[in-house]
Amino acid sequence: MSSNNSDHQNEEEEAKGTKSKSGDSFSPRHSHTFIGSTFAIWSLIFLLFAAFASLQYYLPKAASSCLCPAAEFGRLTAQRAYNDSSFGNPKILPDGRIEYELAVVSDLDHDSKMEDRKETWRSFFRRGRLIFSPDIPSVQVQWAKDKQDNTLYSQLSSGGRAMELSELCVYDGHLLTVDDRTGVVYRMDNFKDMVPWVLLNDGPGNATKGFKGEWMSVRHNLLYVGGLGKEWTSVTGEFINYNPMYVKVINPYGEVLHVDWTKQYKALRGKIGIDFPGYMIHESGQWSDIHKKWFFLPRRASNDTYSETEDEHMGTNLLLIADEDFEHIQVRHIGPPGDGFRGFSAFQFLPNTEDDIIVAIKSEERGGKPIASYLFVFRLSDGHVLLDDQKFDGPYKFEGIVVY
Repeated sequence: MSSNNSDHQNEEEEAKGTKSKSGDSFSPRHSHTFIGSTFAIWSLIFLLFAAFASLQYYLPKAASSCLCPAAEFGRLTAQRAYNDSSFGNPKILPDGRIEYELAVVSDLDHDSKMEDRKETWRSFFRRGRLIFSPDIPSVQVQWAKDKQDNTLYSQLSSGGRAMELSELCVYDGHLLTVDDRTGVVYRMDNFKDMVPWVLLNDGPGNATKGFKGEWMSVRHNLLYVGGLGKEWTSVTGEFINYNPMYVKVINPYGEVLHVDWTKQYKALRGKIGIDFPGYMIHESGQWSDIHKKWFFLPRRASNDTYSETEDEHMGTNLLLIADEDFEHIQVRHIGPPGDGFRGFSAFQFLPNTEDDIIVAIKSEERGGKPIASYLFVFRLSDGHVLLDDQKFDGPYKFEGIVVY
């Protein structure tokens, strides 16, 4: 009995000790420790939220100021080879002339909306042949006469408008075009099927409005899509934003960098003494891997404040050539200035000419309506004109060209 009583007494003492220790965990000293730990956890959560918000704010800015988009995309583009195969196959004729194929695409503005098909918009796609005589040199162009223009269709629209196609470009083995109304970059399969590939947002990429893409070029296996290159203003010239002065850089996977080109565009117009509220409008730009330079044929330029009415006759005959950093810019005048109603809307280097022959389109508008488009070919090295404003059939505004 004494042994059992002793054991029972020991159990009671151990139980009291356990209760005492358990009670100690809720002592004021431990309570302060608990409160301190809770504060530390909430502080950490706050810092994480602050860091996330900071990334959301500063990351687009860092991307927009990146001078090396190729490095940004390097990890992904290295996963597969870029398809740089020739889109076409120029033929050497028995007399030494070279025969190319070419195609142009239209921007019909409001007329792109079809009346006989519900929620459908269109653009015209015209094909032909360009025959180049390198010895003379001279150029002949023959448009396909055996059939009408191909009509391209889409049901993707913005604000009731769509298929206002601005450019043609071969990228990663595909023929691409861009709708300057919706911001959609299409892949054109079999010269007729419009497959949406990338949607470009306006400005730094955080806008709900589509990007007004006007020109496309390939540099370091990346696709550059540029806008008007001027401040977005009201119809009477009041400043609204810098969104058209961004350039979209796209890799073969369809990923987009929104790059601020305000400095570059201002450098181009500044070379001929234009500053805001004056302006320069770009609808054509190309990078040359051979010359390692950017080339621009501005559509319009003026030292005066933008006016929708006066802008129609501000066409230029300017050629601007810039190095990679836009530190050194050359200015040339190609052909006569004319009356200002015609301006460059697209151009391409003729393949296999060391980027010395440029095939360009001029378009003309009066009273807000397209009047005509013209094919213009010249030699870069001396400005010699090989084909002077050959008029396209039809009162259409062609704004994209590809030669292959």
